[in-house]
Amino acid sequence: MVFDREEITRLRQKNAVFQALATLFEDFIQLAGTPHRPEVINGLLQKVVEVSTELTGAEHGSLFLLDRSGMVTESLLARGHLSPKEKATIVDTVLDKGLAGWVRRNQQIGLVDDTATDERWLTVPNQPFTARSALSVPIVSAERPLAILTLMHSQPRHFTSDVAELMRLTASQLALVLENANLFSRLDQSLASLAKAKHEIELYSNALDNQLEKGRQIQKDFLPFRLPALQQWEIKAFFHPAWQVAGDFYDVFTLPSGHIGLVMADVCDKGVGSALFMALFRSLIRLFSGQAQLSRMAIDTEKQVVGGEALASPARQSDHLYALRTIALTNDYIAQEHARMCMFATVFFGVLDPRIGTLYYINAGHEPVYLIDSNGIKATYSTTGPAVGLAPRMTFHYELVQMDPGDILFAYTDGVTEARSPEGELFSKGRLTKLISIPSTSVAELIRQVQEALFNHIGIAAQDDDITLLAIQRVEAMTH
Repeated sequence: MVFDREEITRLRQKNAVFQALATLFEDFIQLAGTPHRPEVINGLLQKVVEVSTELTGAEHGSLFLLDRSGMVTESLLARGHLSPKEKATIVDTVLDKGLAGWVRRNQQIGLVDDTATDERWLTVPNQPFTARSALSVPIVSAERPLAILTLMHSQPRHFTSDVAELMRLTASQLALVLENANLFSRLDQSLASLAKAKHEIELYSNALDNQLEKGRQIQKDFLPFRLPALQQWEIKAFFHPAWQVAGDFYDVFTLPSGHIGLVMADVCDKGVGSALFMALFRSLIRLFSGQAQLSRMAIDTEKQVVGGEALASPARQSDHLYALRTIALTNDYIAQEHARMCMFATVFFGVLDPRIGTLYYINAGHEPVYLIDSNGIKATYSTTGPAVGLAPRMTFHYELVQMDPGDILFAYTDGVTEARSPEGELFSKGRLTKLISIPSTSVAELIRQVQEALFNHIGIAAQDDDITLLAIQRVEAMTH
């Protein structure tokens, strides 16, 4: 395969974005274990500026954190030490007459080719460096401005429209980091004041609930907003977290080759830390499988066994095999970069060719996945490799499934079989397999039957674990 210069540059830029976001994820994930850090906000502001300047080749950067009314709550300026009064004066001036203020008012990216000729640029007195080009980007979450990031360079026209678009895409991920930074910062502030009075404890509890609800909404955005619509295929999913944030996730997405990626996963543990790793696992799987060409460039000099064969020559391998490399790449990143956290996930990852019904899959330590037809369970697909993230350089074998018209592929997480009744009785794998053996006319009916039986079993008992279901059916072609 031959890449032109522009394609190589674009792929390198995307790889740089991934590395930058991975760095931010690493720092933020560590906060899950040590949330009570008063320097959370300032530390992450500094990190956001550092990775953004490295990503764009900028020489300086500043960042203003905004509250709901658009007022600055925290700021990081690209200059030496300033007194609080001097800092406040500069911030007010820039937001009144400068580029950052223009971005705040217009809620769009500000690209300045030459500060000498652009009236949006304001040169602040006694500035210790020269800025001849600038790029200012709004960081927005749920249509609410969270921050304004401004990058500067001493040469005119340093920032191109391509760089501006790169930062626009990156800003959505930066918003996730800053939203959660606010969560941890507020937790820290509230915990410090618990001993003062009972009403402050109640305020903290309410704030925590509100922030966790934000976290739930943000995490919900990681699940597919709309499942792909395929001719002669029906897809249905159900997700019910045990807590406000969850470690389960599913995903269905279209690959560049036209194949469909299917994911069912369960991150170990529970709570905020598990939810953060859920976001990281999902992002890595999307990146390595969705950006197939980028994955090839990153690994084409390696030899790693997947399904018993060495994939050393990208020219001789089909797209679905390279998409399956997602699991090995994700495993190595988690195991090498986050070994101290001891986090892992069970994952079922399949690559479906909707034209002919073939499904290549890896079951990395996950629950069995079932193929169901009109006679009941047709086949069971158990693990083909270990859970993802346990140790680097592990082998993940793949298998092939042929789905015939009428067949349903059904996947779930262990929150289904391990759900308990008020008397403590497990829902059990036996009860589940008996239920799904009853013929269903559609995936919607199958999901509904399992859902109703499961919650009737749980009754008034507390839900101990997340519950996730995914079913995909190859619909029989209609005859006339």
